[in-house]
Amino acid sequence: MDDPANCLVPENLRSPIKGKPSGPLSGLTFVAKDLFDVAGHRTSNGSPDFHHHAKPSLTNAIVISKLLAAGATLTGMTICDEFFYSLTGANAHYGTPINFRAPGRLPGGSSSGSAAAMTAGISDFAVGSDTGGSVRIPASFCGLWGIRPSLGRVSLDGGRAMAPSFDTAGWFTNDAELLSVVGRVVLEGGPDRSAIERFVIADDVLARTDDPITSAFSTWVETAALDAVKSLTIASDGLDSWWNVFRIIQAGEIKTTNLPWVRKYKANLGEGIKERFLMAEQVTDIELNKARQEREEIVKKINAVIVPGTVLVMPTAPCIAPKLDAESAALESFRSNTMALACIAGLAGLPQVSMPVLAVDDCPVGVSLVGAQGSDEQLLKLASYFGTNTVI
Repeated sequence: MDDPANCLVPENLRSPIKGKPSGPLSGLTFVAKDLFDVAGHRTSNGSPDFHHHAKPSLTNAIVISKLLAAGATLTGMTICDEFFYSLTGANAHYGTPINFRAPGRLPGGSSSGSAAAMTAGISDFAVGSDTGGSVRIPASFCGLWGIRPSLGRVSLDGGRAMAPSFDTAGWFTNDAELLSVVGRVVLEGGPDRSAIERFVIADDVLARTDDPITSAFSTWVETAALDAVKSLTIASDGLDSWWNVFRIIQAGEIKTTNLPWVRKYKANLGEGIKERFLMAEQVTDIELNKARQEREEIVKKINAVIVPGTVLVMPTAPCIAPKLDAESAALESFRSNTMALACIAGLAGLPQVSMPVLAVDDCPVGVSLVGAQGSDEQLLKLASYFGTNTVI
């Protein structure tokens, strides 16, 4: 399989895995982030060391099986940030997948290969995962439709865990309708079908975004003619405090998922990833328990704003995709502001759809819809409407 975007793992599938001859996804192809089990394939989780020690999977991850049963054909496994612990999309071992929608700029991570595959047009849709923004941010940077579903509504059986209380699957498409079709195949559980009647915009979210992003977003809001729009402050105690709670819980959970493997096999970690694992190792049980208690209070505040029938509308990312040669200080600033935005849906386990409806400096910019728990289908329906009725 050709790989113009450097988005596929070096040891890819030996041949495509064909889906059933009929189904809602019949005739379509997809690629998947290399953390999902595929029978006969050894996953890497973005790490050559992990791939070296891995054994071929005996079965497919449930989400892969569902897509194959719906008629889609799996054509390749995609590169991701090492152990999913980054948002840039760069991988020190496999290289950085190419973002054809923003040349010379990062694709965003950690589902970078899946997003880059879509910009290269090598598949009809792509599967990723999202813990702290790993589908949403690449969707924004690469000009894609993308979704982080409600926590628990897409099975992660057969997918490598990172931070289980935040982990979700997710997917990318180049059109809103296909995003919904895939959702109808993989979403589980009872949906919240409350009619969407209100929209809220968080001033403290906009305060974390670059001025050109804020300006373009405000223009889009006016053009979209949203009903019953209300501006508010969503984090009275500050988004930095929310982001810190997310960071500590994520790190504390990584201590029991990926850190033991990294230490046992003395994994050769890339720059940035190594430092984050060291930080995770130092998180104490006291810190973790305190953060979990604080999370409970934060979730109450979020759910008091994003009630059924209400949607938080926000820029998906605080900036356009950083340049490939961006300095580390700039990337840390990007990470901090990005996580301040992304932690809202993550902490509360809410669905978030990113729509590629804006552009700044010839780079894609996503606008997100964040809904109440279980409102995935309603968000997808709303995204389809905006996809055909508003263009900036």
